[in-house]
Amino acid sequence: MEKILDIAEAIAHEKGLSSEKVITALQTAFVQTAKRVINYNFVYEAQIDKETKSINVVQIITVVADDDARLSDEELAPAFIPISEAREYDDQVEIDDQLQVEHNLEEYGRTGASQLHREIEFHIQRLVEDEIYNKYKSKIGTLVSGRVTRVDSQQATYIEVDEIRAVLPMKSRIKGEFFDVGDHIKAVVRRVNMDKEHGISIELSRTSPKFLEALLELEVPEISDGTVIIEKAARIPGERAKIAILSTHPQVDAVGATVGVKGVRINAVSDELIGENIDCIEYTSITELFVSRTMSPAIISHVEIVKNEDGENEKAIITLPADQKSKAIGKSGINIRLASMLTGMQIELVESDSVTNEDGEIEEPKDGVDALEALFN
Repeated sequence: MEKILDIAEAIAHEKGLSSEKVITALQTAFVQTAKRVINYNFVYEAQIDKETKSINVVQIITVVADDDARLSDEELAPAFIPISEAREYDDQVEIDDQLQVEHNLEEYGRTGASQLHREIEFHIQRLVEDEIYNKYKSKIGTLVSGRVTRVDSQQATYIEVDEIRAVLPMKSRIKGEFFDVGDHIKAVVRRVNMDKEHGISIELSRTSPKFLEALLELEVPEISDGTVIIEKAARIPGERAKIAILSTHPQVDAVGATVGVKGVRINAVSDELIGENIDCIEYTSITELFVSRTMSPAIISHVEIVKNEDGENEKAIITLPADQKSKAIGKSGINIRLASMLTGMQIELVESDSVTNEDGEIEEPKDGVDALEALFN
């Protein structure tokens, strides 16, 4: 057991762990080994001897009164000693004092050595897994990249990301995309699980709105430095997406910065998303105006917000010219679905008698009554 602390330093360096955590894991391994090869009901401590750089196992025995009920409990009794018996060894002891009996695991031969080796291996592996779990738990929603190592019969794609292998399920893959072994792909961490039987499992996603946000942050410097903030995002993967963005600087146009010169930035993101069309919308805290913007490219006449009993926005009733309804709904209902996802509200469309002219302006009804005025009266 000599110079176990040097071994701890070497393990910490090799595995990228802190020395303190490795030493704690080793102490646990020593205690568990003592329980297995000596007596499971004994109470042990693994004490560090910095001079010899070793770990010593001691059995802790608490002094109790002669009539203490714990002495008659078969499982608890090994951890206690009646005071009358303790004073046979030391007449100065008092109740609640703790006696220490040192045990040398080397005396238990190959059984003790092999058991200690297994315990150390187990607890170091658990420590490594805990570190990886915590590392990737904190990365949920963030972008990672790696190399495809396998695609199984269920079309689940396994990706080597740093020190772990993650999985991209078919359901989290954009429709129409396929990967081959050796491909390098990007995705966001969607879920991190750990269980005793299968260890750590990390699930990735390319269909999450977070993936779109992460790609934009990677492509648009103003988003990565916080000048432009992504307030909300909604996607129908591989088809279309809407993002609500807000500039924190009066001289920075949020939409212009995100789209880039001649659309170079947004197109780069779209290409990664297999041609997904991305609508950039300037966010506003004025709910009616925000809802109107999310319905783009449709031109809206009026928006009414209906609240539920708790005072929360529940539904948006949108009035619009009849010739704008198809644009508001979009192909296969995609536009109104995205608007609903982005606003978090149900959307109801109401047609008016007004129409839009070639300049995209709403014309008055034929009876001469102003369209907007007619809606409010």
